[in-house]
Amino acid sequence: MIFLENSKGQAIPFQQLLLLQKVIDFIDDHLKEEIDPEELAKMAGYSPFHFYRIFHKQIGYTVMDYVLKRKLQHALYELVSGKKIIEIALEYGFDTHAGFTKAFKRCFGSPPSLYKLHCPISPPQKLNLVDLYEKNLGGIVLQPMIVSRPSFWVAGKTFKSSVKNVSYTRDAPAFWDQEGLNDGSVERALYAALAPKKHGEYCINLTEEDNDEEFTYLFAVDLDEQVKPSNEFLPFKIPASTYAIFKTPAVEKEQFVSAIKGTWRYILEDWLPHSSYEVDEKGYDFEYYDEYCHYWNYEKIYMEIHLPIKEKSRG
Repeated sequence: MIFLENSKGQAIPFQQLLLLQKVIDFIDDHLKEEIDPEELAKMAGYSPFHFYRIFHKQIGYTVMDYVLKRKLQHALYELVSGKKIIEIALEYGFDTHAGFTKAFKRCFGSPPSLYKLHCPISPPQKLNLVDLYEKNLGGIVLQPMIVSRPSFWVAGKTFKSSVKNVSYTRDAPAFWDQEGLNDGSVERALYAALAPKKHGEYCINLTEEDNDEEFTYLFAVDLDEQVKPSNEFLPFKIPASTYAIFKTPAVEKEQFVSAIKGTWRYILEDWLPHSSYEVDEKGYDFEYYDEYCHYWNYEKIYMEIHLPIKEKSRG
């Protein structure tokens, strides 16, 4: 039996991934039809119980939850393309406009009328399970939200490391063992001194373009205009940008850092090349950590990656 090994040295039978890929492709090709999970299990050659367990473990969602999310992602793209909600709802198996809206809001946290304003102009991409497994993502990365944000201020503490040829914040999780971050003392000091209105930490790459010998990143929180930070902390203005905002798959604490790194790889190696966007070099990419990454409150945790983007030039 051939096994496929990911970046963590974890192995899975290659044939199992190929069977799941067959199921994933079938789902994408039949989203406007009624999909029977037991038929999917039969297609993969497993009993329903065994299939549901394997699917959830490798994909990160139950079978029908995944089907619903894919339906809604494709429906959203059609909505942005100009179709009416009721027409789309019926095509994707929802009985009413209200039923579609309710399912969408439960899945994405906002009604389709609002979310379509932040939808990528590219259709949802096909998933390659072998590639995702090798990146050790721990699940599936959903389509990002596209959000335009005005400039804002943060303040925090800088950390340096002799890492060469770094362009993105994606390497920052590897530095969490630095003094001040590993024990939470810097985070506590920031909240005590700056008292930001919103909970959340930013990890931002500040390395200058011509510096390929050292990596500098800023660990920061929101800075309110009326607050003046002490010399202990660096204030920094993030310019207005349009961001693609990705959520990492929800995983257990032990897999959190690898899921972040895997999501970065997915964004830069898979999503960007096949999307209608490119990185906007005038902006700053950053990682954002809020209460949903608190493993002491949640069994599975996730964070956000904000990538400044612009539409690719035509021709």
